[in-house]
Amino acid sequence: MPSEINIRNVEILTEKLSKAKAIYFTDYLGLNVGEITNLRRNFFLSGIEYCVTKNSLLKLAIENNDFKVSDEIFDGSTAIAFSYEESITPAKVIKRFTKDHDLPLVKGILFEGDYLPKEEFQTLAEMLSRDELLAKFAMMLSSPLQKLASTLNGQMLKVIGLLNSIKDEKS
Repeated sequence: MPSEINIRNVEILTEKLSKAKAIYFTDYLGLNVGEITNLRRNFFLSGIEYCVTKNSLLKLAIENNDFKVSDEIFDGSTAIAFSYEESITPAKVIKRFTKDHDLPLVKGILFEGDYLPKEEFQTLAEMLSRDELLAKFAMMLSSPLQKLASTLNGQMLKVIGLLNSIKDEKS
C-alpha cells in the first residue's frame, strides 16, 4: 500500500508535469554536493525548477498526464528541470554547466508535450531563445529604416550644401 507522502508527491509531480512547457530528464549521479548546489543555483537564477525524484513516482506522474516517453529516462538516478516560461533555457543552463563538468547527462526531453530523445538536446541547446530571436528580428526591421533615414539625410545635406553655394555666389 502506497504511503500518503508518496501519493502526495505523485500529485505534485503530476501537476508540475502538466504545467511545464519543457521538462528535461537528467542523470546527475557523480556530481558532488558543491557541484549539484551550483547547478541548482544556475537553474534557480534562470527561473527553472530542478528537483530529484524517484523513478517509480515519476513513472506514475507521467502516466497520469498521458505522456509517451522512452523507458530509458527511468534508468538510474533522475533529476528533472521544469521550465514554465522559456522552453530552451534549461538546455542553455545544462550546456553552460557541462562545459566545466561531465554531468548532468540529459536522458530525454518533454518539449511542449512532445517527447524528444537525448540526441535532440544539442540542437535545442544551440537554438536562440525567444528574447534573442525578438532582438534579432527588431534589428532586421530597424536596419532598412536606418539606411533609408541616412540616405534621405545625405540627400538633404547635399541640397543644403547646394543652396549654401548658390547663396554664396549671389552675395
